[in-house]
Amino acid sequence: MKIRSLLALGALVGAAVAGLTAAAQSGGLAALGRIERGEWQLRDREGGTRSICISDPQVMLQLEHRGVTCSRFVVENTPLGGRVTYSCPGIGNGDTRITVETPRLVRIETQGVSRGLPFTYEYEGRRTGPCR
Repeated sequence: MKIRSLLALGALVGAAVAGLTAAAQSGGLAALGRIERGEWQLRDREGGTRSICISDPQVMLQLEHRGVTCSRFVVENTPLGGRVTYSCPGIGNGDTRITVETPRLVRIETQGVSRGLPFTYEYEGRRTGPCR
């Protein structure tokens, strides 16, 4: 009985490590796999909001450079979030930290340079429903 429990625990740990490794190699964060797909509202510190449809949560890593192909480097990758730096040749770069509070609530801090101008944002993201 104990051997079976140890084998099951070993398999779980192995799967978790493999998932973190695969996410790091793809330039993504394992914690983003916990996020529900759908319409999300991002609220900044000043109370401004924007809505985005999330079909792939990795999009949250490059909010300022959405839709642009950029190279990413995972700096930190935990089950609760992490940090990614990225570079978009000819357009800019960024550094994003995400904390996944629940599958429907995230905190995002991002900063960098876009088309020669600096940017810095802090968002609280909440899932509001299905995409329209």
